[in-house]
Amino acid sequence: MPRIESLSILTTESGKEYLSELYGKVIENVQKGLVSASMKNTDLSGTPSSGSVEAKRFVNAKSQKYGTARAAGKGNNVKAKPVTVTISEDSEIVEEIEEKDISLYGVDGLLKRRSANHVLRMQSELDSEFFKTAAKDAVEVEIEKDAAIEDELEKVIQECENTKNDFVDGVPRYMMHLVLSTAYYGKIRKNLDKLSRANIDTSAEEFYSWHGVDCKSSVHLPADCNYLLIVDGAVAQPIMANQYTAEKIPLSEAYAVSLFYHFGTAVVTPDLIFKGKPKEE
Repeated sequence: MPRIESLSILTTESGKEYLSELYGKVIENVQKGLVSASMKNTDLSGTPSSGSVEAKRFVNAKSQKYGTARAAGKGNNVKAKPVTVTISEDSEIVEEIEEKDISLYGVDGLLKRRSANHVLRMQSELDSEFFKTAAKDAVEVEIEKDAAIEDELEKVIQECENTKNDFVDGVPRYMMHLVLSTAYYGKIRKNLDKLSRANIDTSAEEFYSWHGVDCKSSVHLPADCNYLLIVDGAVAQPIMANQYTAEKIPLSEAYAVSLFYHFGTAVVTPDLIFKGKPKEE
């Protein structure tokens, strides 16, 4: 698209088209950049615009002796536990752009710079709310006071791995995500550095997987939380966003460029979220 040189074009059809394209990139970048994106429960029913969606968790099937259903004249009912996720958080990013500000960048250049910042701020808010909600309902695993980092995390992983109830019969490690504070991520990195193995690149920042579990570092964990072990789909966070809009501010040379988005966060499987807890003396 040709470089936009005037703020007034934002309210024309070509300007609206440009804002729409920019909005699409913003949403796409937010989804790509979120640490929590790959963990979210996306098996939701309903429409976010109605104010809520629903996640269902189905009970495991149970085998019975041959002929049981025939004798009863029916099979077992499929049992499910519904979880309603309310779209309760309403956020906005509204900024004013003055006509004089385009002298250096042009409108499109300026909007691209600001939209990049909007992506970061949306990511921060969504990730922070996701991990705060997960931490509140997490199963606490008692950890020995002086436990080595590898022993501490392996204990938490195995606690998850051996989960058994009406819904779960053990959890494979490939379904787990270990999200760590920068301090704990660094501890694992140092632990790997001490190992004399040819397949470990000690110069790399990321190691992606540890003991078969996906690993990520995040600055958006709650302040009192060193790490969270989260199984795929344990938390739902539907998001509804409106396109960028531009509106002339009366009695000025400025335009307001705004992005409004709405979301809700809820734990679907509280038995599949874990965090360490120091063992009481």
